[in-house]
Amino acid sequence: MKKYHSLFSMFILVTFSASVLAEAEVKSYVVTQKEKKFSEEKLKIKVGDSIDFKNDDPWFHNVFSLSDVQNFDLGSYPKGQFKTVVFNKEGKLDVECAIHPQMHMVVEVTK
Repeated sequence: MKKYHSLFSMFILVTFSASVLAEAEVKSYVVTQKEKKFSEEKLKIKVGDSIDFKNDDPWFHNVFSLSDVQNFDLGSYPKGQFKTVVFNKEGKLDVECAIHPQMHMVVEVTK
């Protein structure tokens, strides 16, 4: 009987651990830059998630955010390349392109 109790306890532990890991799984998103626009105007993600900012335009882009939540500047990069940002704080960020002032999006990071 003790053997079955240990197996049952082990099953519960493994099931619970898998559930917790699945909930904590981080995701990666892709936001393209095409025709001097971001593919998303607003994107809601979780803390720890990342966004690949991919340039699909024939000209350079420079994605940045001066947000108090998290600021970054990816520098200029050409068509076909992408740069990644991991978002590690909760809040809203305005994201823009330093080269094309009409490009704007909002990233909302939640727990």
